[in-house]
Amino acid sequence: MEPQLANAAYLGSIILFILALGGLSNQETARRGNFYGMLGMAIALAAAIAGVTGNYALLVGMLVVGGAVGFVLARRVQMTQMPELVAILHSLVGMAAVLVGFATFLGGDGESAHGAHGNLSAAEKAAEKLIHDIEIYVGILIGAVTFSGSVIAFGKLSGKIGGKPLTLPARHWLNLGLLVLAVIFGVMFVEQAKAQGGGLMPLLVMTAIALVFGIHMVMAIGGADMPVVVSMLNSYSGWAAAATGFMLGNSLLIVVGALVGSSGAILSYIMCQAMNRKFLSVIAGGFGSGGGGAPKGGEGEQGEVVSVNEEETAGLLEAAKEVMIIPGYGMAVAQAQHTVNEIVKSLKAKGVKVRFGIHPVAGRMPGHMNVLLAEAKVPYDIVFEMEEINEDFPDVDVSVVIGANDIVNPSALEEPDSPIAGMPVLECWKGSTTIVLKRSMATGYAGVENPLFFKENTRMLFGDARESLEGVLKSLDS
Repeated sequence: MEPQLANAAYLGSIILFILALGGLSNQETARRGNFYGMLGMAIALAAAIAGVTGNYALLVGMLVVGGAVGFVLARRVQMTQMPELVAILHSLVGMAAVLVGFATFLGGDGESAHGAHGNLSAAEKAAEKLIHDIEIYVGILIGAVTFSGSVIAFGKLSGKIGGKPLTLPARHWLNLGLLVLAVIFGVMFVEQAKAQGGGLMPLLVMTAIALVFGIHMVMAIGGADMPVVVSMLNSYSGWAAAATGFMLGNSLLIVVGALVGSSGAILSYIMCQAMNRKFLSVIAGGFGSGGGGAPKGGEGEQGEVVSVNEEETAGLLEAAKEVMIIPGYGMAVAQAQHTVNEIVKSLKAKGVKVRFGIHPVAGRMPGHMNVLLAEAKVPYDIVFEMEEINEDFPDVDVSVVIGANDIVNPSALEEPDSPIAGMPVLECWKGSTTIVLKRSMATGYAGVENPLFFKENTRMLFGDARESLEGVLKSLDS
């Protein structure tokens, strides 16, 4: 393909990716945003394939393998597994940056991928090679951190690794030491890379350091902060892609990587604001680091749990004028979103006003609950973010909490020593009645006890969320 035509295709893809981000910022336009993204990726992939010369058998083979894996994952992965799928896909981006970096370093002749030296002077050639070596080093550094961190995030989100943070003694000094070592080996790499074939050893050592740093960084983050971790790793993967673009001299990768990196960073910042957290404090060690003990006063003084059955729950909902539904990860696990939508339809037919309250970190990835509700075709106009509806709870007759814990925990506001102290939560206890659907009295992902369960106006509906809600729906329709 002619360079001009390839650049035109890349420009078109960039525009489509920008439109995709704009579309995904709103529920009503999300489907169109997804279409723009897929179209942009198809054009970019076609342009990249057209520019390949030689190794066609390997190219076709890898396309078939990658396409088959993606197709199988898209068909088999459940919506409840989306957080860990996103995390493991981030790891692939990081690994790609590492492999491209080493391939560029080992297979190149020291020239920048941005073009040949041409008639440059010796000083200009040296400066260009220095910049290219720094691109390689930084690209591998970011890629390695992204890879190992994403693998650990996958393990935590899938339950293969516990959500409790790993708080090693002097862990902050350990992180600082690893960062200093990365800088030292970076200087060594640049100096040794001036000689033909030099610099491999410091590059390998730095890669090992970056892998350890990524593991320790995510292991030290508590369960309730995992949605922030997912968006943070999304940002890292974008910068890794941008670094790969610099190494390959590919303008599309540079721009798209910068788009993903900056949007992920902005999302992480917004989520930290919504949680009343500082981004650096999340990285240093998130919620749950305090051990998640019981509220003050001891467990025996919390009160009694009052349970209800499906028929009683249906009666409370029918008698209400306004109902607020608060979904959490338990709804995702039980795949109860479709039953929830049927209950909403039944209540609206009876003249009950129903709304959804969505916490920014509900679930285990940004927008998790919104995706599930959209899949169940819940109307967009009854889904509200936390800051839009939190002041309305005193006027709510019944709040239904489906498999959520930490996002409705009064300890965040009432207990300064709580591991989740300062985190804004949905204040459902201010309404007339709160019905909490849970399998048991176990703590949430952050490992913090919830005094909401023992309040006088709280009722507990124990059991699988979907089975319980199906019983409620049956009582409503009878």
